[in-house]
Amino acid sequence: MKTHVVVGAGPVGLAVAEHLRERDADVAVVTRHVTDRLPEGAEHRRVDVTDESMAKAAFEDADVVYHCAQPPYDSWPDLFPDLTRAIVAGVESAGARLVVAENLYMYGEVDDRLTEDLPYAATGPKGRTRARCARMVLDAHDEGRIEATIGRASDFFGPRVRNSAVGEQVFGEAVDGNRAKVLGKPKFPHTYTYVPDFARALVLLGERDEALGEAWHVPNPETVSTRRFVELVYDAAGIDPRLPRLVYLAGPLLTLGGLVSSPLKEFGEQRYSFEAPYVVDDSKFRNAFGDAVTATPLETAIEETVAWYRDQRATTEPIHIETESEQAFEATTQ
Repeated sequence: MKTHVVVGAGPVGLAVAEHLRERDADVAVVTRHVTDRLPEGAEHRRVDVTDESMAKAAFEDADVVYHCAQPPYDSWPDLFPDLTRAIVAGVESAGARLVVAENLYMYGEVDDRLTEDLPYAATGPKGRTRARCARMVLDAHDEGRIEATIGRASDFFGPRVRNSAVGEQVFGEAVDGNRAKVLGKPKFPHTYTYVPDFARALVLLGERDEALGEAWHVPNPETVSTRRFVELVYDAAGIDPRLPRLVYLAGPLLTLGGLVSSPLKEFGEQRYSFEAPYVVDDSKFRNAFGDAVTATPLETAIEETVAWYRDQRATTEPIHIETESEQAFEATTQ
């Protein structure tokens, strides 16, 4: 039996570990901190893998390593390259295969559908950092040091996803009966990735030799406008359709919000993706792997996410992740 080591216990890392355990795989989850959220049967290894020697020890028995970790959002340029470098070194030492979970920041602003052959043209610090880390992984593969593949996803939604463009400020607000808070212009089409689909795609990429040495856009549900996405969330939550469902912050108001809110300032680099069509092409994955992994239908994925949020509200106190952002949002829209 292969040993699968998942780095990170955020929504993606936990979804990968959960999917692997559903297949009765041998799974270890590596985090810097204590966690009690792991799926039953998964081993926990409390290790700081930004230290290369510790990464080598943590991955010693690994056959496949899934890099699903990320530093704090505002520290990516300072911390992400060293994290990725240490993980690559650990994978090389173990003779394991590396699967990396990425987003789409490295492409920067584009005028058409997003495909894997786009240049890494990002101009902001986070996008350039993502590009640097992707090159680091693919260069290590091309040099024969490791076997590696990359799965890329758009903005997340799904179980455990709170701190995202459509996390607490859309699903959480809908379940609580409040108006959604949306950044950017909701009239434009925007691709959103359902995290359980992302996890299943990452595991498949780790199994397929033909996936190695390349980046892949994972399967996504149908792309609709953000406004339509929010409508589907509120329909699933059973909110009266006659009630207002969203308020949004765009253009000069978004710029003003960035002056008074650190989260909104951090968002500024990616605002282009919410102020124009942002459609991800996943045909390369579908053509290569057929129906081995398919996207969950959008309405089903939204219903499952609403059910998760509702269950969380029933068992725990509501958690508001973006407090500072929300305050700035209210200050600039009143």
